Amino acid sequence: MSGHILIIDDERSIRNTLSEILGFEGYKVTEAVDGADALAKIGNENFDCILCDIKMPKADGIEVLEHAGKVAPDTPFIVISGHGNIDTAVDAVKKGAFDYISKPPDLNRLLITIRNAMERKSLVSETRRLRKKVSGNAEIIGNTPALKSLLNMIDKVAPTDARVLITGANGSGKELVAKRLHELSNRNKLPLIEINCAAIPSELIESELFGHEKGSFTSAVKQRIGKFEQADGGTLFLDEIGDMSLAAQAKVLRALQEGKITRVGGDKEISVNVRVLAATNKDLIKEIEAGRFREDLYHRLSVIVLHVPSLNDRIEDIGLLSQHFLKQICKDYGMAEKALDESAIQRLQAHRWTGNIRELRNVIERLIILSDKSITDKEVDLYIFPK
Repeated sequence: MSGHILIIDDERSIRNTLSEILGFEGYKVTEAVDGADALAKIGNENFDCILCDIKMPKADGIEVLEHAGKVAPDTPFIVISGHGNIDTAVDAVKKGAFDYISKPPDLNRLLITIRNAMERKSLVSETRRLRKKVSGNAEIIGNTPALKSLLNMIDKVAPTDARVLITGANGSGKELVAKRLHELSNRNKLPLIEINCAAIPSELIESELFGHEKGSFTSAVKQRIGKFEQADGGTLFLDEIGDMSLAAQAKVLRALQEGKITRVGGDKEISVNVRVLAATNKDLIKEIEAGRFREDLYHRLSVIVLHVPSLNDRIEDIGLLSQHFLKQICKDYGMAEKALDESAIQRLQAHRWTGNIRELRNVIERLIILSDKSITDKEVDLYIFPK
C-alpha cells in the first residue's frame, strides 16, 4: 500500500525512526518538527494519514487534531503518546482521532493501524463518490420559472429542521425533491429512510414505521427496528402519506409531538431525533373534510409546503429532460449515445403527459431501444404516438 504520511514529533530520533520504517514500507513521508510546523503543512498539502505526538512546543497534539478536523476531516489522525499521556490520548480518540499508539511504538501495531486507517479513508472517499453519483442521478433538471422557484425554496428550507409537505401529481418528481432536501441538509451524513405508505398494507404499516417486538403478533419471529429508529439523526420520507390509515396517523402524530416511539408489542418509549418529509398526490384538505386524514397531523407536517409542478406546466423543460435521460440511459446500457432531433422534441412537447417525468423517461428509454442512431419525429410517431 502506498500513501503520503505526515509525522509530527519534536523528537528527531522518533521522526527519523518512523520515517525510515514507513519509507521502507513504500510510503511517502513528510516530517513536521512541532505543532506550528504541522498546522502549516496540513493546510498546504494533502495527506493520507497523520501521526502526531501529544506534547509539543508551539501547539500540542490536541490543537493539531482540532485543526486537522476542520481542514482535512477525512484524513485519519493517529496519536503517538508517551506513557504519561495515555489519558490525553484517549481523550483525543473521543475527539475524532482514529487511534493512539504508545511510545516507543510497536512496529507491527503501527503498520496495522496505519493500514486500517488508510483503508477507512478509502472507504469514506468511495462512499462520498457513490453518494455524489446517486445524487447526480437524482438531479432536478429544468429552467422554467416554476421549477426555479421550487429549487429556490428547497435551498432556503433544506438547512433547517422544518417539516416539509411535498405535493404534486404522480411521476412529477416528489421523491427527487425529498432527496435534494436531505442532501442539502445538516443531516446528510446520516440516512434518508423512505417508506411508501401506499405500498404497505394498513395492518403492517405500524410495524414498518415503529418496529415490533418478538412475539407481538403471529409472524413476529424476531425483533424488528422500524423506519423511525432507522432514521434517527437523519431524515424520514413518508411518501404517499395520504394513503396512511387513521390509526397509523395517530401514532405518527404522537411521534412528531413527543419525539418518542413505541414498538408494536412493546411498552418501552424510545427517543428519536428525526426530520420528517412527507409527500402526497392527494388534496389533503379534501381528505380532512372527508374524514380520511387528521387535521392536526396535517398541520404538523405542513410547516413548509412545496408543490412540484407537473410536466404539462413546464413544457419548455422537455428538451433538457429528454437529453438528460438519453445520456443517462445510453450510459447505463453501455451503448453509443443516440442523437435526439429537434423535430422529436417538438413532437414530445405536443403530448399531454399524464404520467409526468416518469412517463417521459419511459418514453425516451423506449425510443433508445427501438430507434437507430438518430431519433426524429418519425420514430416518435411510430413507436410512441402511432396515429
